[in-house]
Amino acid sequence: MDQIRIGKFIAESRKSRNLTQRQLADALSISDKTVSKWECGVSQS
Repeated sequence: MDQIRIGKFIAESRKSRNLTQRQLADALSISDKTVSKWECGVSQS
C-alpha cells in the first residue's frame, strides 16, 4: 500500500468512529500533527 492509500484509510477509519485528529493522537500518545501528516501521506524521509 502506498502512503496516500494508507492516509485515506486512517482518515476514513477515524471519521467513521467520529474522532478528531486530536482525539486519535491522544489515544495513541502522539501529536495531532503526526496524524495529519499520516492522513496527507507525508513521510519524514
